[in-house]
Amino acid sequence: MLTWADYICRMLSKSQISFIKSLHHKKFRKETQLFLVEGIKSVVEFLNSPYKIKIVYYTDDIDKKFLTLLMQNNISTDLISQQDLQRISALNSSTSVVAIIEMGIHTIDVAYLQGKYSLVVDGVQDPGNMGTIIRTADWFNIHQIICSENCVDVYNPKVVQASMGSLARIPVTYTDLSVMLSQVASLPVYGALLHGQAVYETQFMEQGIILVGNEGNGISLNLQPYITQAITIPKFGKAESLNVAIATSIICSELRRPKG
Repeated sequence: MLTWADYICRMLSKSQISFIKSLHHKKFRKETQLFLVEGIKSVVEFLNSPYKIKIVYYTDDIDKKFLTLLMQNNISTDLISQQDLQRISALNSSTSVVAIIEMGIHTIDVAYLQGKYSLVVDGVQDPGNMGTIIRTADWFNIHQIICSENCVDVYNPKVVQASMGSLARIPVTYTDLSVMLSQVASLPVYGALLHGQAVYETQFMEQGIILVGNEGNGISLNLQPYITQAITIPKFGKAESLNVAIATSIICSELRRPKG
């Protein structure tokens, strides 16, 4: 049933709805260099980042403090009906905010890898896993994520949602990992494999790379020669495998464990 607010909202045209919905797909995100962010918390995270918000669509039940924050930052806004918001949303969960945001421009500077830890992700396909890995990097202060070219797109709406705003802080780049790893031979590469030193016994250096692989196949065979220390999470129960996002969290936790 329509409410009075629906009559005073600006109705989106079919072409506008079609354009916004096109951003659900990687092809059009890449062409336009735009992506969607949904939910107040996530939009605020991007508002406080170098990303540029093009416009925020919202419904009449929006938090007024949030709307004031957008206006204070000169962000373009558009009040639309709940029906239109549902049409443009890429998520199944209900939301009152959809923002269109410009993609960040992130490049790999090999020199920047020195003196810190970076997370290198090979072939991760599941959006939920990728989003959780981004949140994990943010939590453990891993400064950047470098992905193989066949990883899921980090601007996929499900990845953005799962990252819970951490994508606004963690730069993610895509590259040929074999080329990149060949350029950082001076850094230790800790590769998560089924057979390796127990992560609880590993003495991590002051800098390096954490390399994790695909959900089903692990780290690609062509990348394994670059691993200087194979590490594993010991199995104590009967589960066949460990989720890559959970494994990444355990490894990062051990990496940050105080030494001595």
